[in-house]
Amino acid sequence: MSKGTSYIFDYIVVGSGAAGAIVATRLSEEPSNSVCLLEAGGTDWHPFIHMPVGFIKTIFNPKLAWQFYTEGNERTHGRKIPIPQGKTLGGSTSINGLVFNRGDKADYDHWSELGNSGWDYESVLPYFKRVERCEFPVDERYRSNAGMVPVSRLDWKNPVCEAFQDGAEERGIPRNDDYNAATQIGVGYYQRTISRGLRRSTARTYLKSAKDRNNLNIRTRAQATRIIMEGKRAKGVEYYDSRKKSFVTVFAKKEVIISAGAVNTPKLLQLSGIGEQGLLESLGIEVRHALPGVGENLSDHFSVRLSCRVKNATTINEEARGWRLIRQVLRWVLKRPSVLALSPSLVHIFWKSEDRLDHPDLQGVFTPASYKQGYVGVLDKYPGMTCGFWQHQPKSRGYVRIRSRDPLMEPVVQPNYLSCSEDLDVLVKGVRLARSIFSSPALQPYRDQETFPGSDVESDEEIKEFIRNFGVSSYHLNGTAKMGPASDPMAVVDPQLRVHGVAGLRVIDSSVMPHITSSNICAPTMMIAEKGADLILDQN
Repeated sequence: MSKGTSYIFDYIVVGSGAAGAIVATRLSEEPSNSVCLLEAGGTDWHPFIHMPVGFIKTIFNPKLAWQFYTEGNERTHGRKIPIPQGKTLGGSTSINGLVFNRGDKADYDHWSELGNSGWDYESVLPYFKRVERCEFPVDERYRSNAGMVPVSRLDWKNPVCEAFQDGAEERGIPRNDDYNAATQIGVGYYQRTISRGLRRSTARTYLKSAKDRNNLNIRTRAQATRIIMEGKRAKGVEYYDSRKKSFVTVFAKKEVIISAGAVNTPKLLQLSGIGEQGLLESLGIEVRHALPGVGENLSDHFSVRLSCRVKNATTINEEARGWRLIRQVLRWVLKRPSVLALSPSLVHIFWKSEDRLDHPDLQGVFTPASYKQGYVGVLDKYPGMTCGFWQHQPKSRGYVRIRSRDPLMEPVVQPNYLSCSEDLDVLVKGVRLARSIFSSPALQPYRDQETFPGSDVESDEEIKEFIRNFGVSSYHLNGTAKMGPASDPMAVVDPQLRVHGVAGLRVIDSSVMPHITSSNICAPTMMIAEKGADLILDQN
Protein backbone atom coordinates (compact mmCIF):
# COMPACT_ATOMS: atom_id res chain seq x y z
CA MET A 1 0.00 0.00 0.00
CA SER A 2 1.58 3.24 -1.12
CA LYS A 3 1.48 6.72 0.38
CA GLY A 4 -0.40 9.33 -1.63
CA THR A 5 -0.37 13.08 -2.07
CA SER A 6 -1.16 15.59 0.68
CA TYR A 7 -3.62 18.52 0.49
CA ILE A 8 -4.42 21.55 2.66
CA PHE A 9 -7.87 22.81 3.67
CA ASP A 10 -9.26 25.04 6.40
CA TYR A 11 -11.45 22.27 7.81
CA ILE A 12 -11.53 18.51 7.50
CA VAL A 13 -14.77 16.70 8.39
CA VAL A 14 -14.60 12.92 8.83
CA GLY A 15 -17.93 11.22 8.10
CA SER A 16 -20.87 12.36 5.94
CA GLY A 17 -23.79 11.08 8.01
CA ALA A 18 -26.39 12.72 10.22
CA ALA A 19 -23.75 15.09 11.59
CA GLY A 20 -20.86 15.34 9.12
CA ALA A 21 -22.95 16.27 6.08
CA ILE A 22 -24.53 19.11 8.05
CA VAL A 23 -21.24 20.38 9.47
CA ALA A 24 -19.56 20.37 6.04
CA THR A 25 -22.53 22.13 4.47
CA ARG A 26 -22.70 24.87 7.09
CA LEU A 27 -18.93 25.50 7.16
CA SER A 28 -18.81 25.76 3.37
CA GLU A 29 -21.59 28.36 3.34
CA GLU A 30 -18.83 30.83 4.15
CA PRO A 31 -17.01 31.20 0.78
CA SER A 32 -13.65 31.89 2.42
CA ASN A 33 -13.66 28.47 4.14
CA SER A 34 -12.22 25.50 2.27
CA VAL A 35 -13.72 22.22 3.53
CA CYS A 36 -12.78 18.60 2.86
CA LEU A 37 -15.42 15.98 3.65
CA LEU A 38 -14.20 12.38 3.95
CA GLU A 39 -16.61 9.42 3.60
CA ALA A 40 -15.42 5.84 3.96
CA GLY A 41 -18.22 4.53 1.76
CA GLY A 42 -19.23 5.39 -1.76
CA THR A 43 -21.88 7.64 -3.22
CA ASP A 44 -25.54 7.09 -2.45
CA TRP A 45 -26.34 5.81 -5.94
CA HIS A 46 -28.18 2.64 -4.94
CA PRO A 47 -31.92 2.90 -5.73
CA PHE A 48 -32.90 1.02 -2.58
CA ILE A 49 -31.43 3.87 -0.52
CA HIS A 50 -34.04 6.26 -1.82
CA MET A 51 -37.03 3.90 -1.69
CA PRO A 52 -38.03 3.90 2.00
CA VAL A 53 -38.95 0.21 2.07
CA GLY A 54 -35.50 -0.54 0.65
CA PHE A 55 -33.94 -0.13 4.12
CA ILE A 56 -34.19 -3.88 4.65
CA LYS A 57 -31.99 -4.39 1.57
CA THR A 58 -29.42 -1.73 2.45
CA ILE A 59 -28.95 -2.06 6.19
CA PHE A 60 -27.21 -5.43 5.89
CA ASN A 61 -25.37 -4.64 2.66
CA PRO A 62 -21.62 -4.35 3.47
CA LYS A 63 -21.16 -1.96 0.55
CA LEU A 64 -23.59 0.48 2.16
CA ALA A 65 -23.27 -0.19 5.89
CA TRP A 66 -20.58 -1.10 8.38
CA GLN A 67 -21.50 -4.61 9.49
CA PHE A 68 -20.55 -4.23 13.13
CA TYR A 69 -21.58 -6.76 15.78
CA THR A 70 -21.59 -6.48 19.54
CA GLU A 71 -19.59 -8.81 21.70
CA GLY A 72 -21.73 -11.42 23.40
CA ASN A 73 -22.38 -11.38 27.12
CA GLU A 74 -24.03 -13.75 29.56
CA ARG A 75 -27.16 -11.57 29.84
CA THR A 76 -27.87 -12.10 26.14
CA HIS A 77 -26.62 -15.71 26.16
CA GLY A 78 -23.45 -14.89 24.26
CA ARG A 79 -25.25 -13.66 21.14
CA LYS A 80 -23.37 -11.30 18.84
CA ILE A 81 -26.01 -8.73 17.93
CA PRO A 82 -25.85 -6.81 14.63
CA ILE A 83 -25.39 -3.04 14.92
CA PRO A 84 -25.00 -1.83 11.30
CA GLN A 85 -24.00 1.80 10.73
CA GLY A 86 -24.26 3.76 7.47
CA LYS A 87 -21.26 3.63 5.11
CA THR A 88 -22.28 5.85 2.20
CA LEU A 89 -22.97 9.52 1.59
CA GLY A 90 -25.58 10.42 4.17
CA GLY A 91 -24.29 7.76 6.57
CA SER A 92 -27.01 6.18 8.65
CA THR A 93 -29.57 8.71 7.38
CA SER A 94 -29.33 6.76 4.10
CA ILE A 95 -30.15 3.38 5.67
CA ASN A 96 -32.04 4.02 8.91
CA GLY A 97 -35.70 3.60 9.85
CA LEU A 98 -36.58 7.19 8.81
CA VAL A 99 -38.20 8.16 12.12
CA PHE A 100 -37.87 11.80 13.16
CA ASN A 101 -37.95 11.90 16.95
CA ARG A 102 -36.34 14.65 19.01
CA GLY A 103 -36.71 13.18 22.48
CA ASP A 104 -38.05 14.63 25.70
CA LYS A 105 -37.34 18.19 26.83
CA ALA A 106 -35.94 16.81 30.07
CA ASP A 107 -33.17 15.00 28.16
CA TYR A 108 -31.48 18.25 27.22
CA ASP A 109 -32.10 19.99 30.51
CA HIS A 110 -30.30 17.02 32.08
CA TRP A 111 -27.35 17.50 29.71
CA SER A 112 -27.10 21.09 30.96
CA GLU A 113 -27.34 19.97 34.60
CA LEU A 114 -24.32 17.72 33.98
CA GLY A 115 -22.23 20.84 33.36
CA ASN A 116 -22.89 21.38 29.64
CA SER A 117 -23.94 25.01 29.46
CA GLY A 118 -25.92 25.89 26.35
CA TRP A 119 -27.38 22.40 25.84
CA ASP A 120 -30.66 22.81 27.75
CA TYR A 121 -33.90 22.39 25.80
CA GLU A 122 -34.53 26.09 25.20
CA SER A 123 -30.98 26.47 23.86
CA VAL A 124 -31.13 23.52 21.45
CA LEU A 125 -34.71 24.09 20.25
CA PRO A 126 -33.67 26.63 17.56
CA TYR A 127 -31.28 24.05 16.10
CA PHE A 128 -33.98 21.39 15.94
CA LYS A 129 -36.13 23.92 14.11
CA ARG A 130 -33.26 24.73 11.77
CA VAL A 131 -33.08 21.06 10.74
CA GLU A 132 -36.72 20.37 9.93
CA ARG A 133 -39.10 21.38 7.17
CA CYS A 134 -42.40 19.99 8.39
CA GLU A 135 -44.85 19.20 5.61
CA PHE A 136 -47.87 19.77 7.86
CA PRO A 137 -49.27 22.63 9.96
CA VAL A 138 -47.16 23.22 13.06
CA ASP A 139 -47.11 25.06 16.36
CA GLU A 140 -44.33 27.54 15.59
CA ARG A 141 -43.30 27.68 19.23
CA TYR A 142 -41.84 24.19 18.80
CA ARG A 143 -41.73 23.31 15.10
CA SER A 144 -40.62 24.74 11.75
CA ASN A 145 -41.58 24.58 8.08
CA ALA A 146 -38.35 26.28 6.94
CA GLY A 147 -35.49 23.83 7.63
CA MET A 148 -33.49 21.54 5.38
CA VAL A 149 -34.93 18.06 6.02
CA PRO A 150 -38.53 17.32 4.98
CA VAL A 151 -40.54 15.75 7.80
CA SER A 152 -43.88 14.21 6.88
CA ARG A 153 -46.81 12.47 8.49
CA LEU A 154 -48.06 9.06 7.44
CA ASP A 155 -50.33 9.19 4.39
CA TRP A 156 -50.97 5.43 4.17
CA LYS A 157 -53.90 4.27 6.28
CA ASN A 158 -54.70 0.85 7.66
CA PRO A 159 -57.58 -0.09 9.99
CA VAL A 160 -55.29 -2.17 12.20
CA CYS A 161 -53.17 0.90 12.94
CA GLU A 162 -56.27 2.84 13.94
CA ALA A 163 -57.54 -0.01 16.10
CA PHE A 164 -54.16 -0.30 17.81
CA GLN A 165 -54.27 3.39 18.75
CA ASP A 166 -57.85 3.01 19.96
CA GLY A 167 -56.68 0.08 22.06
CA ALA A 168 -53.90 2.17 23.58
CA GLU A 169 -56.45 4.84 24.48
CA GLU A 170 -58.56 2.17 26.17
CA ARG A 171 -55.49 1.43 28.30
CA GLY A 172 -55.25 5.08 29.35
CA ILE A 173 -52.70 6.32 26.81
CA PRO A 174 -53.87 9.59 25.19
CA ARG A 175 -53.59 10.42 21.49
CA ASN A 176 -50.73 12.75 20.58
CA ASP A 177 -50.46 14.01 17.03
CA ASP A 178 -47.12 15.77 17.57
CA TYR A 179 -44.76 14.13 20.03
CA ASN A 180 -42.03 16.58 18.93
CA ALA A 181 -43.98 19.60 20.19
CA ALA A 182 -45.30 20.47 23.67
CA THR A 183 -45.24 16.95 25.14
CA GLN A 184 -43.97 13.56 24.10
CA ILE A 185 -46.33 11.29 26.00
CA GLY A 186 -49.08 9.49 24.08
CA VAL A 187 -49.85 7.37 21.02
CA GLY A 188 -50.00 8.39 17.35
CA TYR A 189 -48.30 8.12 13.99
CA TYR A 190 -44.57 8.60 13.61
CA GLN A 191 -43.16 11.53 11.69
CA ARG A 192 -40.71 10.48 8.98
CA THR A 193 -37.89 11.89 6.85
CA ILE A 194 -39.84 10.97 3.71
CA SER A 195 -41.14 13.34 1.07
CA ARG A 196 -43.06 12.47 -2.10
CA GLY A 197 -42.33 8.80 -1.51
CA LEU A 198 -38.54 9.18 -1.20
CA ARG A 199 -36.05 9.02 1.67
CA ARG A 200 -34.56 12.42 2.44
CA SER A 201 -31.11 11.78 3.88
CA THR A 202 -28.58 14.46 4.80
CA ALA A 203 -26.89 13.63 1.48
CA ARG A 204 -30.06 14.43 -0.47
CA THR A 205 -30.86 17.57 1.54
CA TYR A 206 -27.81 19.31 2.99
CA LEU A 207 -25.10 17.96 0.68
CA LYS A 208 -27.29 18.29 -2.40
CA SER A 209 -27.44 22.03 -1.77
CA ALA A 210 -23.70 22.27 -1.16
CA LYS A 211 -21.97 19.70 -3.39
CA ASP A 212 -21.30 22.09 -6.29
CA ARG A 213 -19.57 24.70 -4.14
CA ASN A 214 -15.97 25.27 -5.17
CA ASN A 215 -14.87 25.40 -1.55
CA LEU A 216 -16.30 21.96 -0.64
CA ASN A 217 -14.28 18.88 -1.60
CA ILE A 218 -16.19 15.62 -1.05
CA ARG A 219 -14.07 12.46 -1.10
CA THR A 220 -15.72 9.03 -1.03
CA ARG A 221 -14.02 5.67 -0.49
CA ALA A 222 -11.82 7.58 1.95
CA GLN A 223 -11.58 5.78 5.31
CA ALA A 224 -9.87 7.90 7.96
CA THR A 225 -7.08 5.91 9.61
CA ARG A 226 -5.26 8.44 11.80
CA ILE A 227 -5.43 12.02 13.04
CA ILE A 228 -2.14 13.77 12.30
CA MET A 229 -0.87 15.34 15.50
CA GLU A 230 1.76 18.01 16.13
CA GLY A 231 2.30 17.96 19.85
CA LYS A 232 -1.14 18.49 21.38
CA ARG A 233 -2.68 19.90 18.21
CA ALA A 234 -4.57 18.11 15.44
CA LYS A 235 -3.07 19.11 12.09
CA GLY A 236 -4.75 16.78 9.62
CA VAL A 237 -6.07 13.32 8.78
CA GLU A 238 -4.58 10.31 7.05
CA TYR A 239 -7.08 8.24 5.10
CA TYR A 240 -7.07 5.07 3.04
CA ASP A 241 -8.24 5.49 -0.54
CA SER A 242 -9.90 2.14 -1.27
CA ARG A 243 -10.00 2.88 -4.99
CA LYS A 244 -6.30 3.52 -5.38
CA LYS A 245 -5.26 1.23 -2.52
CA SER A 246 -3.10 3.98 -1.07
CA PHE A 247 -2.91 6.29 1.93
CA VAL A 248 -3.48 10.03 1.52
CA THR A 249 -2.89 12.87 3.97
CA VAL A 250 -4.98 16.03 4.18
CA PHE A 251 -4.09 18.95 6.45
CA ALA A 252 -6.36 21.41 8.23
CA LYS A 253 -5.30 25.01 8.82
CA LYS A 254 -8.11 25.54 11.33
CA GLU A 255 -9.81 22.39 12.66
CA VAL A 256 -10.37 18.67 12.26
CA ILE A 257 -13.96 17.58 12.99
CA ILE A 258 -14.69 13.91 13.66
CA SER A 259 -18.28 12.92 12.79
CA ALA A 260 -17.77 9.21 12.21
CA GLY A 261 -20.37 7.86 14.65
CA ALA A 262 -20.36 6.21 18.06
CA VAL A 263 -18.22 3.28 16.88
CA ASN A 264 -15.81 4.78 14.36
CA THR A 265 -15.19 8.05 16.20
CA PRO A 266 -13.62 6.48 19.33
CA LYS A 267 -11.83 3.98 17.09
CA LEU A 268 -10.17 6.80 15.15
CA LEU A 269 -9.25 8.68 18.31
CA GLN A 270 -7.67 5.58 19.82
CA LEU A 271 -5.75 4.76 16.64
CA SER A 272 -4.39 8.32 16.78
CA GLY A 273 -3.05 7.92 20.32
CA ILE A 274 -5.93 9.70 22.06
CA GLY A 275 -7.56 7.50 24.67
CA GLU A 276 -7.03 5.35 27.73
CA GLN A 277 -3.31 5.06 28.30
CA GLY A 278 -3.24 1.37 29.25
CA LEU A 279 -5.19 0.30 26.15
CA LEU A 280 -2.98 2.29 23.81
CA GLU A 281 0.27 1.09 25.38
CA SER A 282 -0.88 -2.53 25.29
CA LEU A 283 -1.25 -2.22 21.51
CA GLY A 284 2.03 -0.41 20.96
CA ILE A 285 0.39 2.92 20.07
CA GLU A 286 2.19 6.09 21.07
CA VAL A 287 0.10 7.97 23.61
CA ARG A 288 -0.38 11.46 22.18
CA HIS A 289 -2.96 12.44 24.77
CA ALA A 290 -4.26 10.28 27.61
CA LEU A 291 -8.04 10.60 27.76
CA PRO A 292 -9.68 7.68 29.63
CA GLY A 293 -13.27 8.43 28.53
CA VAL A 294 -12.65 7.73 24.84
CA GLY A 295 -14.80 4.72 23.89
CA GLU A 296 -16.45 4.46 27.30
CA ASN A 297 -20.06 5.35 28.24
CA LEU A 298 -21.50 3.45 25.25
CA SER A 299 -25.27 3.11 25.46
CA ASP A 300 -28.04 1.89 23.18
CA HIS A 301 -31.74 1.08 23.24
CA PHE A 302 -32.21 -2.68 23.63
CA SER A 303 -35.58 -3.63 22.17
CA VAL A 304 -37.91 -6.60 22.09
CA ARG A 305 -40.84 -7.23 19.75
CA LEU A 306 -44.03 -9.30 19.86
CA SER A 307 -46.11 -10.44 16.90
CA CYS A 308 -49.71 -11.52 16.39
CA ARG A 309 -51.59 -13.07 13.52
CA VAL A 310 -54.25 -10.73 12.06
CA LYS A 311 -57.77 -11.51 10.85
CA ASN A 312 -60.38 -9.47 8.97
CA ALA A 313 -57.80 -7.05 7.50
CA THR A 314 -55.05 -6.84 4.92
CA THR A 315 -51.57 -6.11 6.28
CA ILE A 316 -48.22 -5.23 4.74
CA ASN A 317 -47.45 -8.96 4.62
CA GLU A 318 -49.97 -9.41 1.80
CA GLU A 319 -49.47 -5.99 0.18
CA ALA A 320 -45.79 -6.77 -0.39
CA ARG A 321 -46.23 -9.79 -2.66
CA GLY A 322 -48.05 -10.95 -5.77
CA TRP A 323 -50.46 -8.72 -7.67
CA ARG A 324 -50.85 -6.43 -4.64
CA LEU A 325 -47.14 -5.60 -4.80
CA ILE A 326 -47.47 -4.63 -8.47
CA ARG A 327 -50.27 -2.28 -7.47
CA GLN A 328 -48.16 -0.81 -4.70
CA VAL A 329 -45.24 -0.22 -7.07
CA LEU A 330 -47.52 1.63 -9.48
CA ARG A 331 -48.89 3.75 -6.65
CA TRP A 332 -45.34 4.59 -5.54
CA VAL A 333 -44.33 5.59 -9.08
CA LEU A 334 -47.40 7.84 -9.27
CA LYS A 335 -46.48 9.43 -5.89
CA ARG A 336 -49.56 8.02 -4.21
CA PRO A 337 -49.62 6.41 -0.74
CA SER A 338 -47.84 3.04 -0.97
CA VAL A 339 -46.20 0.48 1.29
CA LEU A 340 -42.97 1.20 -0.61
CA ALA A 341 -42.94 4.66 0.97
CA LEU A 342 -43.33 3.56 4.59
CA SER A 343 -40.94 3.65 7.49
CA PRO A 344 -40.59 0.28 9.26
CA SER A 345 -42.47 1.60 12.31
CA LEU A 346 -45.76 3.42 11.78
CA VAL A 347 -47.28 4.03 15.22
CA HIS A 348 -45.48 5.31 18.31
CA ILE A 349 -46.23 4.95 22.01
CA PHE A 350 -44.47 6.99 24.68
CA TRP A 351 -45.57 5.81 28.08
CA LYS A 352 -44.54 5.21 31.67
CA SER A 353 -43.79 1.81 33.15
CA GLU A 354 -44.88 3.16 36.55
CA ASP A 355 -47.38 5.90 37.40
CA ARG A 356 -44.93 7.61 39.78
CA LEU A 357 -42.61 8.62 36.92
CA ASP A 358 -42.55 12.22 35.68
CA HIS A 359 -41.68 11.32 32.08
CA PRO A 360 -42.22 8.37 29.73
CA ASP A 361 -39.54 5.70 30.17
CA LEU A 362 -40.83 3.39 27.41
CA GLN A 363 -41.06 3.83 23.66
CA GLY A 364 -43.27 1.50 21.70
CA VAL A 365 -43.36 0.86 17.96
CA PHE A 366 -46.19 -0.75 16.01
CA THR A 367 -46.64 -1.80 12.39
CA PRO A 368 -49.21 -4.02 10.61
CA ALA A 369 -46.53 -6.47 9.47
CA SER A 370 -44.64 -9.43 10.93
CA TYR A 371 -41.45 -11.26 10.06
CA LYS A 372 -40.51 -14.92 9.93
CA GLN A 373 -38.55 -15.92 13.00
CA GLY A 374 -34.87 -16.23 12.14
CA TYR A 375 -35.20 -14.57 8.71
CA VAL A 376 -34.21 -10.91 8.68
CA GLY A 377 -36.65 -8.88 6.60
CA VAL A 378 -38.69 -11.85 5.37
CA LEU A 379 -42.40 -11.20 5.90
CA ASP A 380 -44.74 -13.90 7.15
CA LYS A 381 -47.06 -15.40 4.54
CA TYR A 382 -50.10 -14.75 6.71
CA PRO A 383 -51.48 -11.38 7.89
CA GLY A 384 -49.53 -10.10 10.89
CA MET A 385 -48.77 -7.19 13.21
CA THR A 386 -45.83 -6.39 15.46
CA CYS A 387 -45.40 -4.26 18.57
CA GLY A 388 -42.05 -3.65 20.22
CA PHE A 389 -40.74 -1.65 23.16
CA TRP A 390 -37.46 -0.32 24.45
CA GLN A 391 -36.47 1.51 27.58
CA HIS A 392 -35.79 5.22 27.08
CA GLN A 393 -33.07 5.60 29.68
CA PRO A 394 -31.21 2.29 30.13
CA LYS A 395 -28.56 2.32 32.85
CA SER A 396 -26.35 -0.33 31.25
CA ARG A 397 -23.12 1.09 29.84
CA GLY A 398 -20.44 -0.44 27.65
CA TYR A 399 -17.46 0.51 25.54
CA VAL A 400 -15.77 0.61 22.12
CA ARG A 401 -12.08 -0.37 22.01
CA ILE A 402 -9.71 -1.07 19.15
CA ARG A 403 -8.30 -4.57 18.87
CA SER A 404 -5.02 -3.70 17.19
CA ARG A 405 -3.08 -0.97 15.40
CA ASP A 406 -4.61 -2.10 12.09
CA PRO A 407 -6.97 0.74 11.10
CA LEU A 408 -9.00 -1.56 8.87
CA MET A 409 -9.83 -4.00 11.70
CA GLU A 410 -13.20 -3.69 13.40
CA PRO A 411 -13.12 -2.63 17.06
CA VAL A 412 -14.56 -4.42 20.07
CA VAL A 413 -18.10 -3.13 20.68
CA GLN A 414 -19.57 -4.22 24.00
CA PRO A 415 -22.79 -2.38 25.03
CA ASN A 416 -23.22 -4.65 28.08
CA TYR A 417 -26.93 -4.95 27.38
CA LEU A 418 -29.01 -5.75 30.49
CA SER A 419 -26.01 -5.51 32.82
CA CYS A 420 -28.24 -3.39 35.05
CA SER A 421 -31.10 -5.57 36.29
CA GLU A 422 -33.47 -2.58 36.33
CA ASP A 423 -33.24 -2.41 32.52
CA LEU A 424 -34.59 -5.94 32.24
CA ASP A 425 -37.40 -5.22 34.70
CA VAL A 426 -38.55 -2.21 32.66
CA LEU A 427 -38.55 -4.25 29.44
CA VAL A 428 -40.76 -6.87 31.09
CA LYS A 429 -43.27 -4.10 31.75
CA GLY A 430 -42.98 -3.09 28.10
CA VAL A 431 -43.86 -6.62 27.00
CA ARG A 432 -46.86 -6.66 29.31
CA LEU A 433 -48.00 -3.28 27.99
CA ALA A 434 -47.78 -4.54 24.40
CA ARG A 435 -49.87 -7.57 25.32
CA SER A 436 -52.37 -5.38 27.15
CA ILE A 437 -52.94 -3.33 23.99
CA PHE A 438 -53.08 -6.44 21.82
CA SER A 439 -55.84 -7.76 24.09
CA SER A 440 -57.79 -4.48 24.17
CA PRO A 441 -61.43 -4.54 23.00
CA ALA A 442 -60.67 -2.20 20.10
CA LEU A 443 -58.17 -4.63 18.59
CA GLN A 444 -60.17 -7.83 19.06
CA PRO A 445 -61.85 -7.71 15.62
CA TYR A 446 -58.33 -8.00 14.12
CA ARG A 447 -56.28 -9.95 16.66
CA ASP A 448 -56.12 -13.66 15.97
CA GLN A 449 -53.39 -15.14 18.17
CA GLU A 450 -49.94 -14.26 19.44
CA THR A 451 -47.34 -15.94 17.27
CA PHE A 452 -44.18 -14.63 18.94
CA PRO A 453 -43.23 -15.41 21.63
CA GLY A 454 -46.58 -17.17 22.20
CA SER A 455 -48.97 -17.64 25.09
CA ASP A 456 -46.71 -20.17 26.83
CA VAL A 457 -44.34 -17.32 27.78
CA GLU A 458 -46.21 -15.76 30.68
CA SER A 459 -44.32 -15.42 33.97
CA ASP A 460 -41.83 -12.62 34.60
CA GLU A 461 -38.95 -15.08 34.44
CA GLU A 462 -40.21 -16.56 31.16
CA ILE A 463 -40.51 -13.08 29.68
CA LYS A 464 -37.01 -12.20 30.89
CA GLU A 465 -35.65 -15.30 29.20
CA PHE A 466 -37.50 -14.33 26.00
CA ILE A 467 -35.87 -10.87 26.16
CA ARG A 468 -32.42 -12.37 26.74
CA ASN A 469 -32.86 -14.71 23.78
CA PHE A 470 -34.44 -12.34 21.26
CA GLY A 471 -33.76 -8.74 22.29
CA VAL A 472 -31.85 -6.70 19.70
CA SER A 473 -30.22 -3.33 19.19
CA SER A 474 -32.33 -0.37 18.08
CA TYR A 475 -29.18 0.97 16.34
CA HIS A 476 -29.12 4.00 18.66
CA LEU A 477 -25.45 3.84 19.71
CA ASN A 478 -24.09 6.95 21.41
CA GLY A 479 -22.01 8.41 24.22
CA THR A 480 -18.50 7.14 23.42
CA ALA A 481 -16.90 10.62 23.42
CA LYS A 482 -19.18 12.20 25.93
CA MET A 483 -19.54 15.91 26.51
CA GLY A 484 -18.71 17.29 29.92
CA PRO A 485 -16.68 19.88 31.82
CA ALA A 486 -12.95 19.42 32.46
CA SER A 487 -13.79 18.45 36.05
CA ASP A 488 -15.36 15.21 34.75
CA PRO A 489 -12.45 12.77 34.28
CA MET A 490 -14.44 10.69 31.76
CA ALA A 491 -15.52 13.62 29.58
CA VAL A 492 -13.96 13.63 26.11
CA VAL A 493 -15.24 16.94 24.73
CA ASP A 494 -16.21 20.21 26.38
CA PRO A 495 -19.57 21.96 25.83
CA GLN A 496 -18.08 23.54 22.67
CA LEU A 497 -17.41 19.97 21.44
CA ARG A 498 -13.63 20.50 21.55
CA VAL A 499 -11.60 17.48 22.60
CA HIS A 500 -10.22 18.12 26.08
CA GLY A 501 -6.50 18.79 25.93
CA VAL A 502 -6.15 18.72 22.14
CA ALA A 503 -6.24 21.90 20.07
CA GLY A 504 -7.89 22.03 16.66
CA LEU A 505 -9.97 18.89 17.19
CA ARG A 506 -13.71 18.47 17.76
CA VAL A 507 -16.16 15.62 17.84
CA ILE A 508 -19.63 16.35 16.44
CA ASP A 509 -21.90 13.30 16.31
CA SER A 510 -23.89 11.00 18.63
CA SER A 511 -20.66 10.13 20.45
CA VAL A 512 -20.84 13.39 22.42
CA MET A 513 -24.20 12.67 24.04
CA PRO A 514 -23.50 12.60 27.80
CA HIS A 515 -26.70 10.64 28.34
CA ILE A 516 -28.90 8.77 25.89
CA THR A 517 -31.98 10.62 24.66
CA SER A 518 -35.56 9.40 25.03
CA SER A 519 -35.74 8.92 21.29
CA ASN A 520 -34.25 7.54 18.13
CA ILE A 521 -30.94 9.39 17.87
CA CYS A 522 -30.96 10.68 14.28
CA ALA A 523 -32.81 13.95 14.94
CA PRO A 524 -30.76 14.77 18.07
CA THR A 525 -27.57 14.09 16.13
CA MET A 526 -28.63 16.49 13.38
CA MET A 527 -29.36 19.10 16.05
CA ILE A 528 -25.89 18.57 17.53
CA ALA A 529 -24.40 19.12 14.08
CA GLU A 530 -26.27 22.38 13.50
CA LYS A 531 -25.22 23.71 16.89
CA GLY A 532 -21.69 22.38 16.49
CA ALA A 533 -21.26 24.14 13.16
CA ASP A 534 -22.35 27.41 14.78
CA LEU A 535 -19.84 26.90 17.59
CA ILE A 536 -17.04 26.47 15.05
CA LEU A 537 -18.03 29.49 12.97
CA ASP A 538 -18.45 31.69 16.06
CA GLN A 539 -15.02 30.75 17.40
CA ASN A 540 -13.14 31.01 14.12
